[in-house]
Amino acid sequence: MRTSKKASLGTITKSGIIGLSSILLASTAAPALAQEIEGSGLTVSGNATITSDYRFRGLSLSDGDFAIQGGIDVAHESGFYVGTWASSLEDSPTYGHTEVDIYAGWSGEVSSGLTLDAGLLYYIYPNGEGGLAGPSDYFEPYASLSTTLGPVEVTSGIAYAWDQSSLGDRDNVYIYTGVSGAIPNTPISLNASIGLNDGSLGNPVGVVGDDNYLDWKLGADWAITENLTASVAYTDTDAPSINDFTDSAFIFSLGVSF
Repeated sequence: MRTSKKASLGTITKSGIIGLSSILLASTAAPALAQEIEGSGLTVSGNATITSDYRFRGLSLSDGDFAIQGGIDVAHESGFYVGTWASSLEDSPTYGHTEVDIYAGWSGEVSSGLTLDAGLLYYIYPNGEGGLAGPSDYFEPYASLSTTLGPVEVTSGIAYAWDQSSLGDRDNVYIYTGVSGAIPNTPISLNASIGLNDGSLGNPVGVVGDDNYLDWKLGADWAITENLTASVAYTDTDAPSINDFTDSAFIFSLGVSF
């Protein structure tokens, strides 16, 4: 199971000892990474993360502050799946203080060694909808192809949001490529990604005539136990630097899967 659909679309997975304690407790209580529902063909998995900064496509949505995140996925042996994922945000009139994502899709091998993952994701901001700030929720279909080249897994994908009122009646496209691989005989894996955001969401700092930017990330994951992972990543964009928004940053996170 994937950590969450949001992770593959640009997330680097709010604060306090309580949230961290909950993750540590879950890591000792969960005996496996997923649970099969006997005779149904369904597998249920969940995840929870505390991160030093919620970065989505290179942009901080938590104002450089801690965020608490979590999700749950239900997948069928046919390849179809549904899931939901949520994160705390820096409170704002447009988005409020919470993001909730709902998604559904299909993932499976379409040819030898090549896996397709395609679906529809709905971004919901329950505390920021309406009012003077305008609508904030929007839909985004996505698709990606993954393959393995030697010890490295390569994934390339696209997420396209058609013109919607929350996007200023414009469309937006995000194209990305990522690579990941484990260091042999260690619990460490490395990853890197680069993406292009173009359209309605491609001008995060409001530069006149600019409608796209690049973001990139270099990261490492340490599998502390079967279901507890510590991560560090460096992320940056080529957008004009704004502290705790588009500037470069090191992100630290602790996540559990169950």
